Amino acid sequence: MTNRAIRALSGFFVLLFAILAARQAYVQVVAAPSIAARPNNPRHALLDAARGRILATDGTVLAETVGGRRQYPMGSALAQTVGYLSTRYGTSGIEQAFDRALTPPDSSGDPSAQLATIVAALHGQSVVEHGADVVTTIVPAVQERLFDLLSKYPRAAGVVLDPRSGAVLALGSVPSYDPNDFDNEFAQLSADTHSPLLNRALAGLYPPGSTFKMFTAAAALDNGTVTMQSHFDDPGYFQIGDFTLHDNESEATGYADLTTAFALSSNVDFAQIALKMGTDSFYRYLDRWGIGGSLDFQLPAERASVPPQAGLQPGELAQMGFGQGALLMTPLQMALIGSTIAADGVEPRPFVVRQIVRDRVPASVSQSSALSNPVSPAVAANVTAMMIAVVQRGTGTVAKLPHITVAGKTGTATNPLGRSHSWFVCFAPAEHPRVAVAVVVENVGYGATYAGPIARDVLSTALQSAGP
Repeated sequence: MTNRAIRALSGFFVLLFAILAARQAYVQVVAAPSIAARPNNPRHALLDAARGRILATDGTVLAETVGGRRQYPMGSALAQTVGYLSTRYGTSGIEQAFDRALTPPDSSGDPSAQLATIVAALHGQSVVEHGADVVTTIVPAVQERLFDLLSKYPRAAGVVLDPRSGAVLALGSVPSYDPNDFDNEFAQLSADTHSPLLNRALAGLYPPGSTFKMFTAAAALDNGTVTMQSHFDDPGYFQIGDFTLHDNESEATGYADLTTAFALSSNVDFAQIALKMGTDSFYRYLDRWGIGGSLDFQLPAERASVPPQAGLQPGELAQMGFGQGALLMTPLQMALIGSTIAADGVEPRPFVVRQIVRDRVPASVSQSSALSNPVSPAVAANVTAMMIAVVQRGTGTVAKLPHITVAGKTGTATNPLGRSHSWFVCFAPAEHPRVAVAVVVENVGYGATYAGPIARDVLSTALQSAGP
């Protein structure tokens, strides 16, 4: 072979090596992040082995990896909130929302980090990096009590908040599932018509029924439509054009002041209050409370469904005044309305993760803040007084607790698909509220009969377990 041929062949191999080097550099530096992010990347299994834990506020483990397998000690009691981790189906809940923090740092796209790992290994140093721990605000005793009580019914949900900060003490949704065997259960769960994968506490939309009278009363008092001395006449029905509105079961509260109308839950009286407020004012307060807007929560949460203001008929506005019509709310939103009254008219921003801890050092902390300040402290105090009357002498006497003043509101929300949904919203101690609860039980009947006892017992547990 001539020298010229040798040089040509050598040049060809040099070119091939140059192409190979360029390709390798592209894969390692440019394409590595996108390759690492692919859900079918087998490297994820290695990273998941060192995935961080999810903890309750007292340090109780809610999720951890043991022997390469993700375990959920509270099982179905907190499944939709903590979520699942599956190589086949991905993630959900906190596992999804805080995946970046929980996942160990991936150096596959960082040549300098890979070099540092090699150097550390040559010096006999540990090269295993762990994901951060995610510390939630969940109180296990409250969570377990809420879930146990909700589980007596086919479909139900509940939220427990600290109204002073917005910290979520418990989130319950029934039916649920066992995240410890998620891959094997997924086909059955996804086909279940009762939607066990749905977090009803955050994403279930229901007519709020008479619990929404908390909003209507507060808004009407704040803008001067009514006063605590206002009186109303409820014969059991109210005519609006061609539409006749009735109280539940054709009840009639007669001639009464605002507190009595609220305590006995008169639909007729609150329909009249909404009409007297007028559409513009009513919707202005919906906006002030953020109803229909984002709650800026750390997990996916449905917005309340509010009918368009344009073209709204008087009969529709009247029904919204007592939580019916096209108005739909989540349990979280109703818990926030109760919390706003409990917190002197300041609506707290809800949060369920309070801290991210990396290598035993807090990396970030959730700070308490407000979503809005829709009504004055004086108005909130007046609504609190009416909610106390509900429990002491009105429709919610089932929520009484010994030696504790409870403020509450019942709700029986009619719907076209079956029996009424049962609602109860409450907080205590009414003088200095520390816990707020919202509970809905689907298709069972009166709020006081079904949701009321659940809310009462959960409230009692939370007051004992959630600290001062």
